[in-house]
Amino acid sequence: MSKDTAPQGYWQDAQGRLIPEDQVRPIDRLRDELVRSLVGRALPIRELLTEFRSQAFADIQAFVELSAEQYNARLGGAKGNVTLLSYDGKYKVQRAIAETIIFDERLQAAKALIDECLREWTEGARSEIAVLVQDAFRVDGSGNIRTGSVLGLRRLSIEDERWLSAMQAIGEAVQVMGSKTYLRLYERDDKGQYRPISLDIASVDAAGVRP
Repeated sequence: MSKDTAPQGYWQDAQGRLIPEDQVRPIDRLRDELVRSLVGRALPIRELLTEFRSQAFADIQAFVELSAEQYNARLGGAKGNVTLLSYDGKYKVQRAIAETIIFDERLQAAKALIDECLREWTEGARSEIAVLVQDAFRVDGSGNIRTGSVLGLRRLSIEDERWLSAMQAIGEAVQVMGSKTYLRLYERDDKGQYRPISLDIASVDAAGVRP
């Protein structure tokens, strides 16, 4: 039940209590009116943005498929990052797909092999590698393994068989839990730098002046 559905002569407060209308203070009435006015104007904008996002993804995919047809290529789905530029280069549109990656229990096997290597290497001259590797397995502020840091270990040129087995285990431990697609728009400024065209109300400035 809300104010709109409360019995006639009553307002419902945030705790769900029915308050007689004549006991609602004028300042509370004005606040309620302001909030409802702003939200009422924002909801249609949200719907427009939702519609724009959906249509933009569909238009981008249709163009990608049209472009592929020029080379008699057949695409396998809508995956993949795409960057499109206006003819004059003033505007740039990007479709970016970010995957959510986790590691299964095989990461622990990889860590054990890596620890074995580190115990041996730290006796010699490769202590800097130990610091690098241990840092890769640190967790972030949410207690999650930093996937980018762990996957980055595979770029190290180390030929030790235990290390190679650990890198194989890391690769096989990767599990893709899902993906999210982003739409990014840019405009090139007078200095040739691409600046985001923000559709986030928190990032929008009016005439270059922020409150």
